Amino acid sequence: MRYLTARKRAIGKGASHSGTEHHWSMTLSAVALAFMVPSWVYVFGHALGQDLDTVRATFSRPFPAILTALVLVIGMRHFAKGATMMVEDYAHGTARKMSIIFVYSISTMIVACGLYALVRMAI
Repeated sequence: MRYLTARKRAIGKGASHSGTEHHWSMTLSAVALAFMVPSWVYVFGHALGQDLDTVRATFSRPFPAILTALVLVIGMRHFAKGATMMVEDYAHGTARKMSIIFVYSISTMIVACGLYALVRMAI
């Protein structure tokens, strides 16, 4: 007798053949962002409007720097996966491929620029 669980039946199904993995990845990053973003907004809001030395002092501490880096990396990864899913649903052919490359490129550039700025402030 062969017994298949609901998850085993769902693997490989759907247009992209990775629907459950994508769903769990997006759910996990959304939950992580739901906890991190409010605390990051508090830290960022506290530093907003301060002079340069105060902002550098704020982001040179470990908690604000690590939190900012995590929000940036996880947020842009979440954005890239969600935008890619949207592009896969509505675009076809060469426009689809170019749009997916553009989405990943823009999210990678935002992460790179943000982490560079964060390191420059922390040093």
